Amino acid sequence: MNNKIDFVILWVDDKDAKWKKEKNKYENVCNDLGYDNRVVRYRDWDLLKYWFRGVEKYAPWVNKIHFITCGHLPKWLDTTNPKLNIVKHSDYIPKDALPTFNSNAIELLLHNVKGLEEQFVLFNDDFFIIDKVKETDFFRDGIPVNSFALMPIIPFPNNLFHNVLLNNTEIINKHFEFKKCLKKNFFKYVSLKQGKYLFKTIPLLIYNNFVGFATFHICISYLKSTFKEVWSKEEKVLNETVYCRFRNNRTNISHWIFNYWQFATGNFKQRRVSFGRNLFVNDAKVKKTITKQKCKVICINDTDEVDNINKIKKDLISSFESILPDKSSFEK
Repeated sequence: MNNKIDFVILWVDDKDAKWKKEKNKYENVCNDLGYDNRVVRYRDWDLLKYWFRGVEKYAPWVNKIHFITCGHLPKWLDTTNPKLNIVKHSDYIPKDALPTFNSNAIELLLHNVKGLEEQFVLFNDDFFIIDKVKETDFFRDGIPVNSFALMPIIPFPNNLFHNVLLNNTEIINKHFEFKKCLKKNFFKYVSLKQGKYLFKTIPLLIYNNFVGFATFHICISYLKSTFKEVWSKEEKVLNETVYCRFRNNRTNISHWIFNYWQFATGNFKQRRVSFGRNLFVNDAKVKKTITKQKCKVICINDTDEVDNINKIKKDLISSFESILPDKSSFEK
Protein backbone atom coordinates (compact mmCIF):
# COMPACT_ATOMS: atom_id res chain seq x y z
CA MET A 1 0.00 0.00 0.00
CA ASN A 2 1.21 3.52 -0.86
CA ASN A 3 1.53 5.37 2.45
CA LYS A 4 2.82 8.65 1.04
CA ILE A 5 1.20 11.75 2.55
CA ASP A 6 1.07 15.05 0.67
CA PHE A 7 0.33 18.51 2.05
CA VAL A 8 -1.81 21.02 0.15
CA ILE A 9 -1.76 24.73 0.94
CA LEU A 10 -3.67 27.61 -0.64
CA TRP A 11 -2.21 31.11 -0.73
CA VAL A 12 -3.17 34.49 -2.13
CA ASP A 13 -1.06 37.64 -2.44
CA ASP A 14 -3.49 40.45 -1.71
CA LYS A 15 -0.82 43.00 -2.65
CA ASP A 16 -0.52 41.73 -6.23
CA ALA A 17 -1.68 44.59 -8.49
CA LYS A 18 -2.70 42.27 -11.33
CA TRP A 19 -4.75 40.10 -8.97
CA LYS A 20 -6.46 43.17 -7.47
CA LYS A 21 -7.33 44.49 -10.93
CA GLU A 22 -8.91 41.16 -11.85
CA LYS A 23 -10.87 41.04 -8.60
CA ASN A 24 -12.15 44.59 -9.11
CA LYS A 25 -13.51 43.53 -12.51
CA TYR A 26 -15.87 40.97 -11.02
CA GLU A 27 -16.71 42.06 -7.49
CA ASN A 28 -19.82 44.08 -8.40
CA VAL A 29 -21.79 40.87 -7.68
CA CYS A 30 -20.73 41.09 -4.04
CA ASN A 31 -23.38 43.69 -3.28
CA ASP A 32 -25.65 40.77 -2.46
CA LEU A 33 -25.75 40.11 1.29
CA GLY A 34 -24.67 36.48 0.90
CA TYR A 35 -21.27 37.26 -0.60
CA ASP A 36 -18.19 37.53 1.58
CA ASN A 37 -15.55 39.73 -0.03
CA ARG A 38 -14.07 41.16 3.16
CA VAL A 39 -10.41 42.12 3.42
CA VAL A 40 -9.85 39.33 5.96
CA ARG A 41 -10.62 36.75 3.26
CA TYR A 42 -7.43 37.71 1.42
CA ARG A 43 -5.13 39.52 3.84
CA ASP A 44 -1.59 38.13 3.99
CA TRP A 45 0.28 38.52 7.29
CA ASP A 46 3.73 37.76 5.84
CA LEU A 47 3.95 34.53 7.82
CA LEU A 48 4.08 32.01 5.00
CA LYS A 49 7.79 31.26 5.36
CA TYR A 50 7.06 30.02 8.89
CA TRP A 51 4.55 27.55 7.47
CA PHE A 52 7.34 26.06 5.35
CA ARG A 53 9.81 26.16 8.23
CA GLY A 54 7.32 24.39 10.48
CA VAL A 55 6.73 21.67 7.90
CA GLU A 56 10.42 21.08 7.32
CA LYS A 57 11.31 21.01 11.01
CA TYR A 58 8.30 19.24 12.48
CA ALA A 59 6.99 17.14 9.55
CA PRO A 60 10.08 16.25 7.49
CA TRP A 61 8.37 13.02 6.42
CA VAL A 62 5.92 14.83 4.10
CA ASN A 63 6.07 13.47 0.57
CA LYS A 64 5.23 16.58 -1.45
CA ILE A 65 3.78 20.06 -0.92
CA HIS A 66 1.26 21.27 -3.48
CA PHE A 67 1.32 25.08 -3.33
CA ILE A 68 -1.83 26.47 -4.92
CA THR A 69 -2.23 30.07 -6.12
CA CYS A 70 -3.74 31.94 -9.06
CA GLY A 71 -0.18 32.14 -10.40
CA HIS A 72 1.65 34.59 -8.17
CA LEU A 73 4.47 33.38 -5.89
CA PRO A 74 6.42 34.79 -2.93
CA LYS A 75 9.72 36.27 -4.10
CA TRP A 76 11.64 34.29 -1.48
CA LEU A 77 10.23 30.87 -2.47
CA ASP A 78 12.70 28.43 -3.99
CA THR A 79 10.56 26.79 -6.65
CA THR A 80 13.31 24.27 -7.47
CA ASN A 81 12.81 22.43 -4.18
CA PRO A 82 12.09 18.79 -5.16
CA LYS A 83 9.30 18.51 -2.60
CA LEU A 84 7.43 21.50 -4.00
CA ASN A 85 4.75 21.34 -6.69
CA ILE A 86 3.53 24.73 -7.88
CA VAL A 87 -0.13 24.50 -8.89
CA LYS A 88 -2.03 27.28 -10.64
CA HIS A 89 -5.81 27.48 -10.50
CA SER A 90 -5.80 27.06 -14.27
CA ASP A 91 -4.05 23.69 -13.88
CA TYR A 92 -7.11 21.99 -12.44
CA ILE A 93 -10.13 24.33 -12.34
CA PRO A 94 -12.37 24.67 -15.45
CA LYS A 95 -11.35 27.61 -17.60
CA ASP A 96 -14.85 29.11 -17.66
CA ALA A 97 -14.88 29.20 -13.82
CA LEU A 98 -11.77 31.42 -13.74
CA PRO A 99 -10.68 33.73 -12.39
CA THR A 100 -11.99 32.71 -9.00
CA PHE A 101 -11.64 34.45 -5.66
CA ASN A 102 -13.63 31.80 -3.82
CA SER A 103 -11.57 29.47 -1.64
CA ASN A 104 -14.55 27.11 -1.43
CA ALA A 105 -14.41 26.62 -5.19
CA ILE A 106 -10.63 26.21 -5.17
CA GLU A 107 -10.80 23.51 -2.48
CA LEU A 108 -13.70 21.48 -3.90
CA LEU A 109 -11.65 20.41 -6.93
CA LEU A 110 -8.41 19.38 -5.24
CA HIS A 111 -8.78 15.78 -6.39
CA ASN A 112 -8.01 17.06 -9.90
CA VAL A 113 -4.52 18.30 -8.93
CA LYS A 114 -2.04 16.35 -11.01
CA GLY A 115 0.28 14.17 -8.94
CA LEU A 116 -1.67 14.53 -5.69
CA GLU A 117 -1.40 11.40 -3.56
CA GLU A 118 -4.46 9.51 -2.28
CA GLN A 119 -3.61 10.63 1.27
CA PHE A 120 -3.25 14.37 1.74
CA VAL A 121 -3.65 17.04 4.39
CA LEU A 122 -5.33 20.34 3.51
CA PHE A 123 -3.97 23.54 5.03
CA ASN A 124 -5.01 27.16 4.74
CA ASP A 125 -2.21 29.70 4.86
CA ASP A 126 -3.16 30.58 8.44
CA PHE A 127 -2.61 27.01 9.73
CA PHE A 128 0.86 26.41 11.16
CA ILE A 129 2.65 23.33 12.50
CA ILE A 130 4.41 24.46 15.67
CA ASP A 131 5.62 21.18 17.16
CA LYS A 132 6.69 17.75 16.01
CA VAL A 133 3.96 15.71 14.30
CA LYS A 134 3.96 12.13 13.05
CA GLU A 135 2.38 10.52 10.01
CA THR A 136 0.01 8.75 12.40
CA ASP A 137 -1.31 12.12 13.58
CA PHE A 138 -2.93 12.39 10.14
CA PHE A 139 -3.38 8.84 8.81
CA ARG A 140 -3.41 5.38 10.35
CA ASP A 141 -3.55 2.31 8.14
CA GLY A 142 -4.63 4.51 5.24
CA ILE A 143 -7.52 6.00 7.21
CA PRO A 144 -7.80 9.78 7.86
CA VAL A 145 -7.31 10.95 11.44
CA ASN A 146 -9.46 13.94 12.39
CA SER A 147 -11.39 15.29 15.37
CA PHE A 148 -15.10 14.45 15.41
CA ALA A 149 -17.85 15.91 17.57
CA LEU A 150 -21.48 16.77 17.00
CA MET A 151 -22.66 20.34 17.37
CA PRO A 152 -25.92 22.04 16.37
CA ILE A 153 -25.78 24.66 13.64
CA ILE A 154 -26.48 27.99 15.31
CA PRO A 155 -27.41 31.07 13.24
CA PHE A 156 -25.76 34.39 14.09
CA PRO A 157 -27.00 37.87 13.10
CA ASN A 158 -24.87 39.55 10.40
CA ASN A 159 -22.95 36.33 9.83
CA LEU A 160 -24.33 33.92 7.26
CA PHE A 161 -21.54 31.35 7.49
CA HIS A 162 -23.89 28.98 9.33
CA ASN A 163 -25.64 28.52 5.97
CA VAL A 164 -22.54 26.86 4.50
CA LEU A 165 -22.50 24.39 7.40
CA LEU A 166 -26.20 23.82 6.89
CA ASN A 167 -25.73 23.22 3.16
CA ASN A 168 -23.01 20.65 3.89
CA THR A 169 -25.08 18.88 6.53
CA GLU A 170 -28.13 18.79 4.30
CA ILE A 171 -26.18 16.73 1.76
CA ILE A 172 -25.06 14.33 4.49
CA ASN A 173 -28.64 13.81 5.67
CA LYS A 174 -29.70 13.19 2.08
CA HIS A 175 -27.33 10.23 1.79
CA PHE A 176 -27.05 8.86 5.34
CA GLU A 177 -29.34 7.82 8.19
CA PHE A 178 -27.89 9.11 11.43
CA LYS A 179 -29.11 6.24 13.62
CA LYS A 180 -27.51 3.65 11.33
CA CYS A 181 -24.26 5.63 11.28
CA LEU A 182 -24.34 5.94 15.07
CA LYS A 183 -24.89 2.22 15.56
CA LYS A 184 -22.06 1.37 13.17
CA ASN A 185 -19.60 3.93 14.56
CA PHE A 186 -20.72 4.32 18.17
CA PHE A 187 -17.27 4.23 19.76
CA LYS A 188 -15.96 6.72 17.23
CA TYR A 189 -18.85 9.12 17.74
CA VAL A 190 -18.68 8.79 21.52
CA SER A 191 -14.99 9.04 22.37
CA LEU A 192 -13.11 10.45 25.32
CA LYS A 193 -10.73 12.03 22.80
CA GLN A 194 -13.43 14.62 22.22
CA GLY A 195 -12.67 16.09 25.62
CA LYS A 196 -15.24 18.71 26.64
CA TYR A 197 -16.92 18.36 23.25
CA LEU A 198 -18.24 14.98 24.36
CA PHE A 199 -20.74 16.87 26.52
CA LYS A 200 -21.99 18.57 23.35
CA THR A 201 -22.14 15.34 21.37
CA ILE A 202 -24.04 13.15 23.84
CA PRO A 203 -27.28 15.22 24.04
CA LEU A 204 -27.49 15.23 20.24
CA LEU A 205 -27.49 11.45 19.92
CA ILE A 206 -31.27 11.36 20.45
CA TYR A 207 -32.02 12.99 17.09
CA ASN A 208 -32.85 11.02 13.96
CA ASN A 209 -30.64 13.15 11.73
CA PHE A 210 -27.21 14.74 11.84
CA VAL A 211 -27.79 18.13 13.46
CA GLY A 212 -24.33 19.43 12.58
CA PHE A 213 -20.65 18.81 13.22
CA ALA A 214 -18.13 20.69 15.33
CA THR A 215 -15.84 22.70 13.09
CA PHE A 216 -12.25 22.37 14.25
CA HIS A 217 -10.60 25.03 12.12
CA ILE A 218 -7.24 23.35 11.56
CA CYS A 219 -5.71 21.19 8.83
CA ILE A 220 -7.82 18.20 7.74
CA SER A 221 -6.74 14.76 6.55
CA TYR A 222 -8.43 13.65 3.34
CA LEU A 223 -8.54 10.81 0.87
CA LYS A 224 -8.67 11.84 -2.78
CA SER A 225 -11.14 8.99 -3.34
CA THR A 226 -13.59 10.65 -0.91
CA PHE A 227 -13.63 13.77 -3.09
CA LYS A 228 -14.32 11.63 -6.15
CA GLU A 229 -17.12 9.73 -4.42
CA VAL A 230 -18.95 12.87 -3.30
CA TRP A 231 -18.52 14.43 -6.74
CA SER A 232 -20.01 11.33 -8.33
CA LYS A 233 -23.15 11.80 -6.24
CA GLU A 234 -23.49 15.60 -6.00
CA GLU A 235 -21.84 17.03 -9.11
CA LYS A 236 -24.58 19.58 -9.81
CA VAL A 237 -24.60 21.21 -6.38
CA LEU A 238 -20.80 21.20 -6.09
CA ASN A 239 -20.46 22.82 -9.51
CA GLU A 240 -22.71 25.66 -8.36
CA THR A 241 -19.98 26.58 -5.88
CA VAL A 242 -17.16 26.04 -8.39
CA TYR A 243 -18.79 28.58 -10.73
CA CYS A 244 -19.33 31.10 -7.94
CA ARG A 245 -16.36 33.50 -8.25
CA PHE A 246 -16.65 34.81 -4.68
CA ARG A 247 -17.67 33.12 -1.46
CA ASN A 248 -21.42 33.09 -1.10
CA ASN A 249 -22.46 32.11 2.40
CA ARG A 250 -26.04 31.51 1.31
CA THR A 251 -25.38 28.93 -1.37
CA ASN A 252 -21.83 27.59 -1.17
CA ILE A 253 -20.64 24.13 -0.19
CA SER A 254 -17.24 23.96 1.52
CA HIS A 255 -14.55 21.26 1.57
CA TRP A 256 -15.88 20.22 4.97
CA ILE A 257 -18.52 18.23 3.09
CA PHE A 258 -15.79 15.68 2.35
CA ASN A 259 -14.80 15.45 6.01
CA TYR A 260 -18.45 15.12 7.04
CA TRP A 261 -18.69 12.31 4.48
CA GLN A 262 -15.73 10.59 6.11
CA PHE A 263 -17.48 10.94 9.48
CA ALA A 264 -20.80 9.58 8.18
CA THR A 265 -19.18 6.56 6.52
CA GLY A 266 -17.01 5.94 9.58
CA ASN A 267 -13.90 6.19 7.43
CA PHE A 268 -11.90 8.10 10.03
CA LYS A 269 -10.02 7.63 13.26
CA GLN A 270 -10.59 9.96 16.17
CA ARG A 271 -7.90 12.48 17.15
CA ARG A 272 -7.75 14.38 20.41
CA VAL A 273 -9.21 17.84 20.01
CA SER A 274 -6.23 19.25 21.92
CA PHE A 275 -4.08 18.51 18.84
CA GLY A 276 -4.83 21.98 17.48
CA ARG A 277 -6.06 25.41 18.51
CA ASN A 278 -7.97 28.07 16.63
CA LEU A 279 -7.28 31.60 17.88
CA PHE A 280 -7.98 35.03 16.44
CA VAL A 281 -4.96 36.98 15.30
CA ASN A 282 -5.48 39.63 17.98
CA ASP A 283 -5.93 37.13 20.82
CA ALA A 284 -3.34 37.64 23.57
CA LYS A 285 -2.99 33.84 23.88
CA VAL A 286 -1.51 33.46 20.39
CA LYS A 287 2.03 34.45 21.39
CA LYS A 288 2.26 32.02 24.32
CA THR A 289 0.60 29.23 22.32
CA ILE A 290 3.36 29.50 19.71
CA THR A 291 6.37 30.14 21.91
CA LYS A 292 5.37 27.51 24.50
CA GLN A 293 4.20 25.13 21.77
CA LYS A 294 0.96 24.44 23.59
CA CYS A 295 -0.44 22.40 20.69
CA LYS A 296 0.77 20.76 17.48
CA VAL A 297 -1.07 22.93 15.00
CA ILE A 298 -2.44 26.45 15.35
CA CYS A 299 -4.88 28.41 13.21
CA ILE A 300 -4.32 32.16 13.48
CA ASN A 301 -7.70 33.36 12.29
CA ASP A 302 -8.01 36.84 10.81
CA THR A 303 -10.80 39.14 11.97
CA ASP A 304 -12.32 42.49 11.07
CA GLU A 305 -11.70 43.67 14.61
CA VAL A 306 -7.97 44.31 14.31
CA ASP A 307 -6.23 47.43 15.57
CA ASN A 308 -2.55 48.16 15.02
CA ILE A 309 -1.89 45.57 12.32
CA ASN A 310 1.83 46.34 12.17
CA LYS A 311 2.32 45.66 15.89
CA ILE A 312 0.39 42.40 15.73
CA LYS A 313 2.38 41.30 12.69
CA LYS A 314 5.65 42.16 14.45
CA ASP A 315 4.62 40.17 17.53
CA LEU A 316 3.61 37.17 15.41
CA ILE A 317 6.89 37.17 13.52
CA SER A 318 8.78 37.43 16.80
CA SER A 319 6.83 34.47 18.20
CA PHE A 320 7.56 32.29 15.20
CA GLU A 321 11.21 33.32 15.16
CA SER A 322 11.56 32.00 18.71
CA ILE A 323 10.77 28.43 17.57
CA LEU A 324 11.60 28.59 13.84
CA PRO A 325 14.62 30.91 13.45
CA ASP A 326 16.36 28.97 10.68
CA LYS A 327 15.63 29.34 6.99
CA SER A 328 14.08 26.28 5.38
CA SER A 329 15.21 24.72 2.12
CA PHE A 330 12.11 26.28 0.57
CA GLU A 331 13.64 29.76 0.95
CA LYS A 332 16.16 31.17 -1.51
